[in-house]
Amino acid sequence: MSTSEKILLDVKDLKVHFTIPSGGLFRKSGILKAVDGVSFQVRAGETLGIVGESGCGKSTLGRAVLRLLQPTGGQVAWLGQEMGEMQPGELRNVRSDLQVIFQDPLASLDPRMTIGQIISEPLVTHNPDLSKNEVKDKVKAMMAKVGLLPDQINRYPHEFSGGQCQRIGIARAMILEPKLIVCDEAVSALDVSIQAQIVNLLMGLQKEFGLSLIFISHNLSVVRHISQRIMVLYLGRMMEVADREQIYTNPLHPYTKALISAVPIPDPNIERNKEHVPLKGDLPSPLNPPSGCVFRTRCPFAKDICASDVPELKIYEGKREAACHFIEG
Repeated sequence: MSTSEKILLDVKDLKVHFTIPSGGLFRKSGILKAVDGVSFQVRAGETLGIVGESGCGKSTLGRAVLRLLQPTGGQVAWLGQEMGEMQPGELRNVRSDLQVIFQDPLASLDPRMTIGQIISEPLVTHNPDLSKNEVKDKVKAMMAKVGLLPDQINRYPHEFSGGQCQRIGIARAMILEPKLIVCDEAVSALDVSIQAQIVNLLMGLQKEFGLSLIFISHNLSVVRHISQRIMVLYLGRMMEVADREQIYTNPLHPYTKALISAVPIPDPNIERNKEHVPLKGDLPSPLNPPSGCVFRTRCPFAKDICASDVPELKIYEGKREAACHFIEG
């Protein structure tokens, strides 16, 4: 198996359910199925984009993969080893290969720590034998790689802009030279021009270090630019998984079609004449999801079978997958 085909992360039937206590006399306790049976793989050097509306389970999925949340069921294997079966010491060693970049650049940084302390914290934790000078040299080198000035090492987060704070977060995630980074809405809090800079920075680091990325976002234009494969989530379930070009040029699932049609096209003539597939209604509560296909209450093609049977995720055209009762192929 070549490096590009090497499977780093193998997720099978992952579930993350939360028990919601009763809220008084008229509200019963319930189970919120934030992630409900998701399976996918991430290969060395690739970017898997995860898209969907707010509340569909994207961030919960990312945190469960990193074991920041305890899954309710399923398996997460890293380099062939089931992470749920690892001892604390083994899991600690794996954490140096798995890092995360959070949505809010400033809130993810400790305001009491200098930039040097923030970026060096993972390095000191996982490589305690390094001298102070070695740590400082590595931090300055990484700061330069992410577009920060090394002489800013003793400044504090509040002295930086949002884009600079996100660069600090990227440097902290990169300092151990991990194999996989989960980018949890990593650019959604930034201005559009800064988003492009951060995305290009991530792509450059990916190429230099051979990184794999899980890029979580609701911005389909950004996801298209950075991802090789894309997974579409809805109420904690997978609707479709396919290569980038397949998703954007020939989406199979009605939900994917609606998401793609909502992406604006810069050319006004094309935008005016393109087919729009509007989503009707609001996202149902994950505490009380629809029976059968969870998308059926907003789907223009829903039939009786959609209310009674959960559609299986089937393979189409050899390698893409979709879960819908009415896809031909």
